[in-house]
Amino acid sequence: MKVLIVGSGGREHAIAASVRKSPKVDKIYCAPGNAGIGQIAECVPIGAMEFDKIVDFAKREGIGLTIVGMDDPLVGGLVDEMEAAGLRVFGPRKNAAILEGSKAFSKDLMKKYKIPTAAYETFDDPQKALEYLETARMPVVLKADGLALGKGVLICQDLEEAKAGVRTIMLDKKFGAAGNRMVIEEFMTGREVSVLSFVDGKTIKIMSSAQDHKRAQDGDQGLNTGGMGTFSPSPFYTKEVDEFCRRYIYQATVDAMAAEGRPFKGVIFFGLMLTKDGPRVLEYNARFGDPEAQVVLPRMKNDLVEVAEACIDGTLDRIELQFEDNAAVCVVLASKGYPTAYEKGFPISGLERFEQEEGYYCFHAGTKKEGERIVTNGGRVLGVTAKGADLKEARANAYKAAEWVAFDNKYMRHDIGKAIDEA
Repeated sequence: MKVLIVGSGGREHAIAASVRKSPKVDKIYCAPGNAGIGQIAECVPIGAMEFDKIVDFAKREGIGLTIVGMDDPLVGGLVDEMEAAGLRVFGPRKNAAILEGSKAFSKDLMKKYKIPTAAYETFDDPQKALEYLETARMPVVLKADGLALGKGVLICQDLEEAKAGVRTIMLDKKFGAAGNRMVIEEFMTGREVSVLSFVDGKTIKIMSSAQDHKRAQDGDQGLNTGGMGTFSPSPFYTKEVDEFCRRYIYQATVDAMAAEGRPFKGVIFFGLMLTKDGPRVLEYNARFGDPEAQVVLPRMKNDLVEVAEACIDGTLDRIELQFEDNAAVCVVLASKGYPTAYEKGFPISGLERFEQEEGYYCFHAGTKKEGERIVTNGGRVLGVTAKGADLKEARANAYKAAEWVAFDNKYMRHDIGKAIDEA
């Protein structure tokens, strides 16, 4: 079978590495891919939002399965267009991808179906949002309604900061059209946990838990990013938490989407906050998390292609997900200055070491090939992932491996998984 992966980041590299292990697959393509993906797949110069070109390529090459990694093409309706052309594709249709595409939709869904989440209000009018803040209890969380590369969330400690946040999102349009609507919600405290799941429209199967680090700097300081590192499993995701979420959140979300005439097939990412009153949903994503995929997929024993096809065919109930009894930690190597201004084009050395070491992975995010060299080409450059018998060993291995790689302006957090020590 030929498989096409749509996307160009570390998540897509992790997906390609998993797909490569499937005995069903003899050829992998990626559109558009990156320098690392190009070492295990054929990258094709087609953008993730060039739907007509993707459909034409898949038909011409006889692609047996397309896996859409990125949020933009899912929310934009790539799955619908591919299905209309008679192609097999893994991911939610447009009317289901709205679960991630609109914060207001997902919050309204949770309210209607009594899925535990933070109290909130939605606003189209910035003036009304500013008036609401005068009576709101601080701190508050402001969320741009649409897609904002994981950065459209502002935590505001006081009224002045919150008012400035409304101006940033709705008036200055820092996140573009994503800020035409905005959700203001109560600030919840507790541990954050990410849980990925496979869904076939009616059945949901839970993957191993993970925990992301969004802030740019050590100690959870600095600006929000797409993710500076992650670990799996989370020691805070206990048996009790799992039982609560299975009863009140996971299946309830799948059933709610089906009841709304929006059956969801693909991956639902549950961003959870473990509050003193129990788990609450922070957010949904309609695809693998990035960098969560980089620690969850290397630990999955199942054939990813087999699971994806079961989701498409509605036979996920026949699959038993299995994960290795170990741990993984991913440390993101970024360009200094990320997530604002940073330079590109610096040669990267030390990548060959990962081909020689078992249990170590280097997933490319912002890289490209220049002649025989691989150079930096983004804010998040690489995701260095390592396994270990437990989280502490995996963390030590990941930081050891991070030192194998060198490039100018290399930057990373040094406290990824530090919460492990407190567990």
